This record gives sequence, structure tokens and C-alpha cells, in this order.
Amino acid sequence: MLQELTIDNLAIIDHLNLAFDDHMTVLTGETGAGKSIIIDAVSLLAGGRGSQEFIRKGAEKLSLQGQFELPKVPGYQELLDDLGISHDDGVLIISREIHRNGRNTIRVNGSLVNATILKQLGAGLVDIQGQNEHQLLLRPESHLGMLDQYASAKVRPLLAGYKEVYQEYRRLEAAVNKKKENEQQWAQRLDMLRYQVKEIGEANLQAGEEDEMIAEKERLEHFQQIATTLQQVVGILNDNEGTPVLDQVATIMNATEEIAPFDADYSDLAKSLSDAYYSLQDVANQAGHQLDSLEFDENRLAAINARLTVIADLEHKYGESLTDVLDYYEQIKAELSEMEATADSDSDLEERLNQVKEELLKRGSALSKVRQEAAKELAQKVHVQLKELYMEKAVFEVNFLKTNAPAFSPTGIDQAEFYIQTNPGEAMGPLARIASGGELSRVMLALKTIFAQGEGVTSIIFDEVDTGVSGRVAQAIADKIRLIAQGSQVLCITHLPQVAAVAQHHLLIKKQVQNQRTTTSVSQLNEDQRVEELARMLAGETITKLAREHASELLAMAK
Repeated sequence: MLQELTIDNLAIIDHLNLAFDDHMTVLTGETGAGKSIIIDAVSLLAGGRGSQEFIRKGAEKLSLQGQFELPKVPGYQELLDDLGISHDDGVLIISREIHRNGRNTIRVNGSLVNATILKQLGAGLVDIQGQNEHQLLLRPESHLGMLDQYASAKVRPLLAGYKEVYQEYRRLEAAVNKKKENEQQWAQRLDMLRYQVKEIGEANLQAGEEDEMIAEKERLEHFQQIATTLQQVVGILNDNEGTPVLDQVATIMNATEEIAPFDADYSDLAKSLSDAYYSLQDVANQAGHQLDSLEFDENRLAAINARLTVIADLEHKYGESLTDVLDYYEQIKAELSEMEATADSDSDLEERLNQVKEELLKRGSALSKVRQEAAKELAQKVHVQLKELYMEKAVFEVNFLKTNAPAFSPTGIDQAEFYIQTNPGEAMGPLARIASGGELSRVMLALKTIFAQGEGVTSIIFDEVDTGVSGRVAQAIADKIRLIAQGSQVLCITHLPQVAAVAQHHLLIKKQVQNQRTTTSVSQLNEDQRVEELARMLAGETITKLAREHASELLAMAK
């Protein structure tokens, strides 16, 4: 449910803050006053496509913020958890800024998200029914999805299983086509991969070994220099022929220790000499041990040079470093494994494809059977709804295209389209071609009434869905929208007084010019103000006593 909406610098709206209640809220006002701009704001917060054209003239950016009650759509809270968006208080606060320089900033409960994620989240928050939804009815390719939406509980698991097999079917189909298109290229690629995997595999490369061998090579190549240096260290520190450095340091260390009690500086000097003596003693011991363990192995040096030559040759062929070569090795091993799994023969590969095709047809047929049963149920429910909308003579059905050979698609083997007969004696035909604007509005409303019962979307917006109707049909549409509002929050833009009268809450949108700038204002109407607004909708500019009486009667009937 949409609880609050703040708009800054959107089209002709400079600033607007609105609070919304549950059940049905109607938005009325003269054409061009800004009613649809408010719906545009909600659409942008639900992931609608943003544009710099939305920004009010003279402003550098537009800002929107909406507070929504957390919807009860299955899996919605899990989605928020996966995205790392907190929702402990059961509220979603969405903010969006669109700048003239093209920057688009979106936050959900303080977390930055992109437009794709916002659209995913918005699908569970708001369902906007308007001219776009009319267009869906005019697009036959969308009808199968609407049928699946109606029967989602039964269709979803079957469709998921079908899609899993369909992906395997497409993979095998691509493999067969690839082999058939260029058999020689396939064989050459297979031979090359086998050679490369064999060459790199036989080298038995180990991560990090190149650096270790380079270090060992440096030691062996500089053996003489290392040995001479270590001998010098040991000789100078422990020379038996002269007076060893360690002995000399020990002599002056002992002497300074004798004068240490006479002054703190002498004491520090004695300590420093003592530290130096024991450090030099450690150096002498370490140098002696390293000198004893030092060994030159000419064969080992030759082996290291040969190994480094192998590694350098592989790096020249397959990557700039040993890590790159090992990564490439894992990649081509996987590709080779897949190719060898399907390289036995064309007939084996095609046999596997045929097996998967049979399984796909089996799953597609089961899915189609469920859809056709659901189509009959949907048609019966649509007839009930259309009867209440004064289209009792209309016949609605979901027509499935019959083909000799099923065509596999990501959605199954079905092609479905809504058909309608609006009057007795006329032929059934495509809804998109036969229905008038008013009839489309009623069919869409009938479908929405049926779908709304199980969708779980917190807010439904009807943007002038009553276009092209009047009289008793308008009243029937009003009753239908009010029925939907019993289970969902409904925001409705309308020019029909019958629809406006049934709402629990009424917002009046006005446009005014101040300082040569057009602005939009919104006010919540009380009972007397609602009578006046309904009278205006009934009579136009000149509001008569009779119009007011009729408006009062509409409100009384609605209650």
C-alpha cells in the first residue's frame, strides 16, 4: 500500500506532499491539471523509465520519495534479504532523483539500487492499469502471459520444468547445427583442444613454482659470490689468526660495563655494546650454518633452466603468466570435455536431441492441457464480470492456434489469443480487432477484477480506464472498481462522476498560474466539496441546483 508520496520538480509540479489511505481514493480535476503526473511519479518509484524531460523547467533535478507498506507477495521479503535491503519495520521508503546531466540515483530504505532492481521490486508494490494495459489487450502476443498469470499456481511449476528441458533442447540443437554447418572446423577445434590440453597437462604446472625456481636459480648462479661473502663474515667475526671482531667487541663491552655505574650515559653505552655483541654473535652463527649447508649442484641448475624454458614457452602460447596458463588450461579442459561428450557421432548427438525433444513435447503438452482448462475457467469468470458490466451478450474465449507440428518456444508449445463476440449473430474474432474502446475498458476491468483476488499487489492504479463509457455502464464500472478496492488499495483517475462517487477518499487536482509559472495543487475534499466537484463533473462550467442534487444523490447511492 502506498502511504505517502513527495514530489519535487516533476513536470508542472514544483512541490507536493500527499498522504494516501486504504481502499479507494479518486483523483479528479480538469484535463491538464496534473492528475497523470502524480501517476507518473508513482510509476517512476516503481521502476518506470526515467527521462530528463520529466524535470520541471528551470530545475536541475527532480526528486521523488514514496513510503510503501511491505507487500505480502510470496518471496518478496526473501528478495529484499538477497539484495541486502533492511525491512524490519515493514515499510519500504523509495527515493529517486533524476538530474539534467543524466545521473539517476535510486535508494530503497537507504540502500543504493539500479533501475532494473527497482523495477523488480516495484512489480510487487504497484499495478498501474491505464492506456498501456489497453495496449496489452491489443497485443495478442501478451495474451498467453495473462492466461498464465490467472492460472499461475498450476502453470508456474509446469512451466519451470518445461523451461529446464527447453534449455537442454536448445543446447543440443545448437550443438547439432554447429557440427552440421562446419564439420571440418569442429574436428579441427577438437584436435587443437586435445593437443593443448595434452601439452599443458604433461607439463604438470604448479601454481607459484616459477617464482620459487627463479629464486633458486639466482642462488645457484651466484654461488661463488654467496660463499665468499659468508666466509668473510665468519672469518672477520671469528678469525683465529688475528684478534676476532667479537673478541674486540667483548673487551670494550666489559670495560664499559665497569664504568656504567658512574653515569647513565655510560650505562646506555654499555647496554648498546652488549646488544651489538650478542647480535654479531648471532650473525656469526647464522653465517656459519649457511656456509656449512651451501652446496652447488650444476645438474640442479640445468634442470631449473630447462623447467623455466618450458614454462616460458607455455606462457608465450597461452598467457602472460603462469596463472593465466593454468586458468586457460581449466577453460579448455571443460570445453574439450563437453565436445568429447557430444563428438562420438552425429547420429548419437541427434538421437539425444530427439530424446530431449520427445520429453519437451511431453512437458509442453501437459502445460498446454492445464492452460486450456484454465482458459475455459477464465472465460466463464469473464462472462460473469462482463454481464455485470452490461456486456451480457458478449462471448469471450481464449483461442489456441492449432498447428500440425508444435513449435517450441521459451513459454511452451501454445500460441493463444483472446477472441470475443460482442453481439449475437456476429462472428467470433480477435479482441484486438473487434472490440471498441469502451468494450476494451470493460474487458480489461473484468480481467483485473479476476486477477486482483490472487495477485497480492498492495496498490492498484486505474488511470482513466473508464474512457469511452457512460450511463449505466459507467455505474457498473464504478461498482466493479469499488469491489476491487475492498481487498486492495485503489487509486483511480476518472472523469466519470459515478466512479468518483463510490470512492472513500477524494483528491481534487487543480492547476494555477503564479508569477507566470504553472503549478499544481492537491486538496482532500470533504462531503460538501465532493458534492460541488461531482456537480462540476456532471454539468461542466455552469453548476446548477439540479446538478448539485444529482451529485448528492450519487453520493447517497454510493454509501
